[in-house]
Amino acid sequence: METTASLCIGAVVPRTGRLARLGDPLAFVLGRLAPRLPAVGGRPVRVAVRDSRSDPVRARRAVRELAADEGAHIVLTMAGTQVLPAVADTCESLRVPCVSTTFPWQAYVHRRDIDRQDRFRWTYHFAWGLDDIAAVFAEMWDLLAPGGPVGCLWNDGLHGRLMRHTRHGFTATAGARGHTLVDLGGYSEPAARFDPQVERLRRYDADIVTSAATGADLATFHRQALQAGLRPRLITSSRWLAYPHRRQAGEELARARVGTLVYWTPAHPYRSSLDGTTAADLAWAYQHGTGHPWLQPLGLAHALVEVAWHALAGAADPADRAAIAQALARTRLTTIAGPLDWTGGPTPNIALVPLIGGQWRPTRDGHELAVVTNTAVPEVPISADLVPAW
Repeated sequence: METTASLCIGAVVPRTGRLARLGDPLAFVLGRLAPRLPAVGGRPVRVAVRDSRSDPVRARRAVRELAADEGAHIVLTMAGTQVLPAVADTCESLRVPCVSTTFPWQAYVHRRDIDRQDRFRWTYHFAWGLDDIAAVFAEMWDLLAPGGPVGCLWNDGLHGRLMRHTRHGFTATAGARGHTLVDLGGYSEPAARFDPQVERLRRYDADIVTSAATGADLATFHRQALQAGLRPRLITSSRWLAYPHRRQAGEELARARVGTLVYWTPAHPYRSSLDGTTAADLAWAYQHGTGHPWLQPLGLAHALVEVAWHALAGAADPADRAAIAQALARTRLTTIAGPLDWTGGPTPNIALVPLIGGQWRPTRDGHELAVVTNTAVPEVPISADLVPAW
C-alpha cells in the first residue's frame, strides 16, 4: 500500500475468465490515464486494479481488497450482469463510493432487489434505460415495416423479465409506437434449440425480431430460423452490441445485418474533461496501442475515470468517502461520453446516456458498425442507410 497522503481510485476489472475481453477498454483507459491524473489538493492520485476473474464471488473479494489493502477512496467497474451488481452491492455494504456503467439502469436497480424509490447512498451508475432501447429499435423498425409485428426473443431470466415489464420495461415504449409485440417464449441461457420460438415466429408471420440474447444464442436462433425457411428482414439486439469478438457468431450476425444500440463512437462530439482528448483521439489511441478495433465501451470507461477524479476534486474532503459520495450525488459533468447529470436522472443515483441506432455490416476483414439513426444525438452523422437482410 502506498503512502496515506495519496488518493486512490480503485477498479474491479475482468482480466481473466469468460469476461476478460470485456475488461479490455477499462484496462486500457486506466493504463493510459493513471500516470496523468492531476493531484487533488496537493495529494497525488493513484490507481489500483483488482481482477474480478469474471466471477461475482471474486469481484466481492476484489472490492474488499481495494478498500482494506489499498485504502481505495472510490471504486469503478463496468460489464457483467452478475459481476457489476456484486461490486456495487459490496461497495454499498462497505460504504465505499462506487461508479459503474454499461448496464440498463432498470436492471441495475432491480437486479439489486432494492425498490427504485429507495436511494443508494454510496453507489452511482450511468447508462441508458430499457425505454431508450425500445425507442431506438422502434425507430429502426419503422424504417422497414411501420406498425408491423415484431417477434421478441427474450430469455426467462432477469433480462427477459425486465423487457416484459409493463411499466419499467421495453414493451410499454415499443408498443406505444404501434407495433404488435409477439413474445416468442422464454428460454434458459445458454440455449441449444429454439424450435418453439422459431415456430411461434412463423405462426405470427413476423419478419422483424428483437432480442436481448447473447451473441452465441442469437446466432443459434438465426441459424435455426433460416433452416426452417424463415428469413428475418431485421434483427435488433440490445446485448450483442459492443463486443463482437466471438468471430464465428460475429460474422454470422453481421451477415444478418443486426441492428443495435450506439452510445459512443469516434464521431461523437465530446472531449475528455481531464485533458481535452476527443472521441476520435481515444479511438485512434486504442487501435494504435492494442492493434484491435475501437469498442463502444471505451468512451464509457474513460468517462468513469473522469467522474472519479471530478468527485475527488469536488469533495469537501477528498480523503473522506462520505464526502466523495456526496460529491457524486451532485455531479454534472461533460465527459468524453457526453454530459452526465446525477441531479436529474430517472431515479436517484442514475445519470442517463443517450442512444442512437446502428447496424453491423459485413466487411472484408469481419464487420463494422454503421450509424443509421441519430435522433437523440444529431451531432453524430448518419453513416449509412438501414439495410434489410433480405
